[in-house]
Amino acid sequence: MNHMKNAKRWLLPDGVEEVLPNDAKRIEHLRRRMIDQFERWGYQLVIPPVLEFTDSLLSGVGSDLDPITLKVTDQLSGKMMGLRPDMTPQAARMDAHSISHKATSRLCYAGHVMHARPASLLANRTPLHAGVELFGEASLAGDIEVTSLLLACLEQESNQPLTLALGHVAIYKHLIEGAALASGQQAELFELLQAKSMTDLGAWLETHIQDLQIRQWLSVLPKLCGDQQCLQDAREQLKAAPQKVLEAIDELSQFSEVIAKRYPAVNYYFDLSELRGYHYHTGIVFSAFGENFSDALANGGRYDHIGKAFGRSRPATGFSLNLSALIKAERVQEPAPISAIYALLDHSDAQWAAIKELRASGQVVITDFGHDALIKQRCDQELIASGQHYHVQPLETESQ
Repeated sequence: MNHMKNAKRWLLPDGVEEVLPNDAKRIEHLRRRMIDQFERWGYQLVIPPVLEFTDSLLSGVGSDLDPITLKVTDQLSGKMMGLRPDMTPQAARMDAHSISHKATSRLCYAGHVMHARPASLLANRTPLHAGVELFGEASLAGDIEVTSLLLACLEQESNQPLTLALGHVAIYKHLIEGAALASGQQAELFELLQAKSMTDLGAWLETHIQDLQIRQWLSVLPKLCGDQQCLQDAREQLKAAPQKVLEAIDELSQFSEVIAKRYPAVNYYFDLSELRGYHYHTGIVFSAFGENFSDALANGGRYDHIGKAFGRSRPATGFSLNLSALIKAERVQEPAPISAIYALLDHSDAQWAAIKELRASGQVVITDFGHDALIKQRCDQELIASGQHYHVQPLETESQ
């Protein structure tokens, strides 16, 4: 009975995972490769705090991130703090307050985020994310750059077909402008559109929206999905919509043509009712999927003016890539085996000097306190005494 109690004591919370040496090594090498790729594109590394006041952590994105934010009370100030569920708002705060120059700002990051509830049934609640944020560029070129960078990263690591799902939240936002919906009604409509339940959606629209034209536009929106042809269908079926809706469709078309030309091996899927993060996203949104994984490997899009909550409204776009999911979904490149030197300790000053010199030169030296066979299995060389001196030679295994 006591044994069972002790076993339960060490159980981790649901959705919280520990990472053992082999996987930790793979993840760390992946993180380093991602940061190297970001920096080659000119993005500068920042390290946002794991914990900060919810007043700033949720500014501008509260309705989207508040439900998944783990909160604690700061015992020093009595104020509410949150463990970061996403690093995008933190990067926006850094751009607004800590960097605050007028030029284009390219920031990148890599670290764990914490979720109060998992994004899906089997999702990790403490995933390792890596991403970039581009501030100060309002043109389509900014969206194209960050999406190109995402696909470059995934193609570098991926061993399976990739699909990029594309949408544009401005289409929906401008379609409902004349509907005068309360926030609660907008939430209901959002859920119905995401579920693509045409029967329930039709009944809801008939009850809550009097304008027949707006009702028609919203009823066809979930059907506007598929390949590039759906954009042409959207132009036809929404031709009487506000001009900004048609401009958004054209923008999405121009964007996808450039990206598809750069990355022809990627599959492209359009969904004009995709409204993920629509409370703070303002333009093109995208998600990347691998063939062997149901959840998105990455999410991103344009979120102009999120910095307004920090006193500095700037155009912005970026993405966040779930490295924990990528490791599971892909046969990510294995780190090169490390040559290691086995050293059975004899506690002499001469041996210590030899070990110190080897490590200073970049060699891996693993000491054995007393004939540990497992340590030998990790090594391909050994440190041998020759009188008062030490030299390295190939490790002789028992089979030899």
